[in-house]
Amino acid sequence: MKYQHMFVLFEHDDGNALNVSYEMLGEARRLMDGFNRKYALNEKVIAILLGHNVRELAYKAIDAGADAVILAEHEELRYPRVNLYTKVICSMVRDRMIVKQAAETTSDEYVKPRYMLFGADSIGRHISATVLAELESGLASDVNKLVIDDVMITHQYKTNGKPELYKHVLFMYRPDFSGFLWTQILCLDNKNPTIAREYSPQACSVIPGVFEPIRYDGDARKRVEEGYARIVEYKPEFSSDDLKYRIVSRQIIRDEIGLEDSRVVVAFGRGIKDDPEGNVRMIEEFASLLNAKVAISLPLSKQPFSVSSALKEKYFIPARVVGSSGKKIAPKLYIAIGISGAMHHLAGMKESDMVIAINPDPDAPIKDESDIFIQGRLEDVLPILIESIKGSERG
Repeated sequence: MKYQHMFVLFEHDDGNALNVSYEMLGEARRLMDGFNRKYALNEKVIAILLGHNVRELAYKAIDAGADAVILAEHEELRYPRVNLYTKVICSMVRDRMIVKQAAETTSDEYVKPRYMLFGADSIGRHISATVLAELESGLASDVNKLVIDDVMITHQYKTNGKPELYKHVLFMYRPDFSGFLWTQILCLDNKNPTIAREYSPQACSVIPGVFEPIRYDGDARKRVEEGYARIVEYKPEFSSDDLKYRIVSRQIIRDEIGLEDSRVVVAFGRGIKDDPEGNVRMIEEFASLLNAKVAISLPLSKQPFSVSSALKEKYFIPARVVGSSGKKIAPKLYIAIGISGAMHHLAGMKESDMVIAINPDPDAPIKDESDIFIQGRLEDVLPILIESIKGSERG
């Protein structure tokens, strides 16, 4: 087989593992266990770990579901640099002998991975794009559901209009613009003889907080010693040209919005449409009175309404999105204003202690998730609430 195994980039910040790494490994473990049962194969989950003095993380990756870890340690790899990480990762996964050391079931015909997972964060989004460009395959971004299955496809371009069976396909799902529907993304070979070409690996970046990690018993060292898991060291080599970009200072920019830490969150959606500028100003005042952080639903991050640049830059940004394509939060109080309640949005706030929704639609999906549902236009409801709060403060 030319394409084998699922490779997962184990992300960390100077030795501090990111949660998305454990989440991806957990899902990779579940996927490949099912894959091996279904197809009677023995392919592995292989973690890719780059850094400096990070060997301890290799054991954590094994405890999180990896069969093997390919480890590259070098002081130049301490912090992610796109050009270096891309070179090392691509060299690793193309090196048949290194992959064979990690997984003895690797075929003599091995060329590249079958599947690859990256985090949909500031590290993974950059590196995944350059790695897949170098490996000459496709990439799905911001994925929140994965399935491996066979599918019959008839496509004018891919199959020359004839039905063709595709096996071992990674179905990659992400929410569409509306937040109510799934977009299904497939990376398929060209089976049309006139343009025949194979695409591998099938790869995606995974939204943090979507998948559940797997926690084993912390016996990774024993499993490595007994040969049930493997840590393979890869020695990277760099040219002077590789090192022409250097990190001379580094400062971490923390999330200034702080949705995850807020006890009260006020979120708004497309229900502001009748007066976007005025309604956002009113929501801003309402949130201030409650000492709340302001969040938005996914469609608002696409800036569908005409508002002042000040409001657009402050509120209509991806960092405020709550949902499976944004942040997962659990405040004491979550107030949803003009949000219908797509399942992708609900996934990000359903752990809230109390949910209050304001919506004119009595059949809005968010009603079923609300402790208190106020049926009405926000233009009618919010002024009453604002005046009531101000009145209680005066009293």
